[in-house]
Amino acid sequence: MDFCHKNNKLLGFISALILLSQFLISQNNSAQNYPAIKNYSTVTLGAQQFEKYLPLLKKKRVGVVTNITGVINSTSIVDTLIKLKVNVKKIFGPEHGFRGNTEAGEKVASNFDAKTGLPIVSLYGSNKKPTKEQLQDIDVLVYDIQDIGVRFYTYISTMCYAMEACAENKKEFIVLDRPNPNGFYIDGPVLKPEFSGFLGLHAVPVVYGMTCGEYAKMANEEGWLKNKVKCKLKVIPLKNYDRNATYPLPVKPSPNIPNLASVLLYPSMGLFEGTIISVGRGTEFPFQVLGHPDYSIRTFGFIPLPTALSKEPKYVNQSCYGFDLRNEPYITNHPKKINLVWIQKLNTDLKKTDFFDRNFNYHSGNTELQEQLKNNLSEDEIRKTWQKDIENFKKIRSKYLLYTDFN
Repeated sequence: MDFCHKNNKLLGFISALILLSQFLISQNNSAQNYPAIKNYSTVTLGAQQFEKYLPLLKKKRVGVVTNITGVINSTSIVDTLIKLKVNVKKIFGPEHGFRGNTEAGEKVASNFDAKTGLPIVSLYGSNKKPTKEQLQDIDVLVYDIQDIGVRFYTYISTMCYAMEACAENKKEFIVLDRPNPNGFYIDGPVLKPEFSGFLGLHAVPVVYGMTCGEYAKMANEEGWLKNKVKCKLKVIPLKNYDRNATYPLPVKPSPNIPNLASVLLYPSMGLFEGTIISVGRGTEFPFQVLGHPDYSIRTFGFIPLPTALSKEPKYVNQSCYGFDLRNEPYITNHPKKINLVWIQKLNTDLKKTDFFDRNFNYHSGNTELQEQLKNNLSEDEIRKTWQKDIENFKKIRSKYLLYTDFN
């Protein structure tokens, strides 16, 4: 009896050790699957490396493509360059404007900056690309904008149009590189040529895993600019950038992307912009919730209201019901892929024939994803159809990486 009891205790102890070792291995594997959250200040930005680019601006007339994110500490790159006696002639502002105070899709007017008196040229609306006249008194364009690494986030389109204009008008183009907070993975369908436009110019996945400096090199060298022109490009790379990490940004990159949760959710949430679902514009948590007035599961709800940043949000003053994603494990334990479950469930549950609108295919970059969702394909089945194009993209991407690639 005593012998059996001792053996049972020994077997139990061994079993416990095995279970513990399996748990530790799984935890270690999980740690490798999810990105670290790094402090933005541990990276030396391109804009902070004056010794590398100020000599390139000496005795030149400078235009700056930037917005509220183009800061060194809390000072605008424009104000910094002026203080350093750089001859800044003009500011070019993308979607949301130079001071970042206009909502998505709103026309941004060209005007003058109240602080510096410099003319601001809007690169949104009908004038997405600098004209010959607008570049006439410029020798070099400096680009300094914080991107979030998603194809339909329009800053990279603005950058490429500006590069195109510089190539056509024999102007230089300098990119002051910044971290990509979604730069730790690649996923999503690759854009088909027929859906090329401001929401995506090139054959890249929704999440492409590159900084804006790397993307600029790729677009320039691959002949992706109009008529295959190439601009005189210089990238000022980052120091201490960790591509396996994500970075909480010191300034929100656009009015409705207020925090790290919205940054990480945006690749998945942005697809809903082409549907009948509200993504929380007009609330204090845009791109962190999903809802519709007719959704039958009413455990969570919100009411979009007019705000300075969302004057007419979808379903204004109506109760919307759906998902609160602010505490989703997807954010803290990111699986390195776009989440399709949310759009699959809402589409299935609502049973609306008009669930998708004409903009959805421009966000997805193809017609296939909409059809796959309508036909109730599984997430794995859908993702498999992306793989060949993603692998082809990775081969192109690898030629232009400035930093060690993620694992």
